[in-house]
Amino acid sequence: MSAAASSAETTESRTPVDWGIAVSTAHALMKPGPAVPRAEAERTVEQLREVTGPAEAHVRELTGLGEGLPLLPGDVVDRRGWVSAAAEGLSILTEGALPGGPNRTIGPVLATSAGLQAGMVLAYLGGRVLGQYDPFGGGDGGDDGGDVGDGGGHHSGRLLLVAPNIIAAQRALDVPADDFRLWVCLHECTHRLQFTAVPWLREYFAGQVRTFLTGLDETATTALSRLPDVIRAARRRTEEGTSGGPLGLMELLQSPQQREVFDRLIALSTLLEGHADHVMDAVGPTVVPSVATIRARFTARRRGGGVLDRILRTILGVDAKVKQYAVGAAFTRHVVDAVGMDGFNAIWTSPETLPLRAEMSDPAAWVRRVHGRDG
Repeated sequence: MSAAASSAETTESRTPVDWGIAVSTAHALMKPGPAVPRAEAERTVEQLREVTGPAEAHVRELTGLGEGLPLLPGDVVDRRGWVSAAAEGLSILTEGALPGGPNRTIGPVLATSAGLQAGMVLAYLGGRVLGQYDPFGGGDGGDDGGDVGDGGGHHSGRLLLVAPNIIAAQRALDVPADDFRLWVCLHECTHRLQFTAVPWLREYFAGQVRTFLTGLDETATTALSRLPDVIRAARRRTEEGTSGGPLGLMELLQSPQQREVFDRLIALSTLLEGHADHVMDAVGPTVVPSVATIRARFTARRRGGGVLDRILRTILGVDAKVKQYAVGAAFTRHVVDAVGMDGFNAIWTSPETLPLRAEMSDPAAWVRRVHGRDG
């Protein structure tokens, strides 16, 4: 039994999502990875496991973060392994925070339904995610057999590299395999460093997520009383072409208190993703010779897909995620150009020095607020 399923059983009374159902649903729906000769698969796993240490060393040299921390390998997993690990991390992050079912009779039914829906989302993402650093997942590297290779994980989080998806993406982009693997690892190692080199970030992020989730009941209740205003605002945004998709609808339904927390989470996730995107490119062609080609083709691939894929991406908020990369990377570049990497690293001083959501699109405002100078 997976850790996610076990966790779901022990927290069933406190969370309406049956994560065990989510995992089994995703496993059943997920497509197999690309056909890969055994020798190539083994070589890919070994190289991915070995490259994470050097990748993080490059990230540390560029960012100045993480001095003295051990350089640890990553965990190389297949698609099923990623699903199990992702569900485990989500279960830990949301334990006791999600609104519970209305009673003992209806609660399990809702938990099963939510688990099925979560499983469909995980199945979709499981065929696309290249890697992930999960600061909340278990550190033992063991789940229900989905691991392709165990990098000797640790309890401060888990860096996952999804081997079949990395192979599929590299083939689709037609770029050098060694360069692409290192490029992907640079991004994920940046995420790992963000959480391991900034001691307060993990608990701050978890606290913001739990605060947001515990307010969902109140949001749902007050949304009914505000429904006419919500409909008018939604119609106005549609006419202006600024609906914002699922995230925009979420914002319309939120209470002012929920909106404040939501804004902090959006700003933080945009910063983390954009910072990682900036770093993976800024390390430069001396480390990844084909970085310019990879970036150009990868960006085009992010925007691509058939009609059904684009619809699903919009529903699941993936398109909003793609915009976060661009906004966050632009913010990072602007601040680094204005005050240098050491000046940028003032961001990690405390929650008060994190950028506000409005500042993500106006980095000069962050420079003025934190550094007291024009930026």
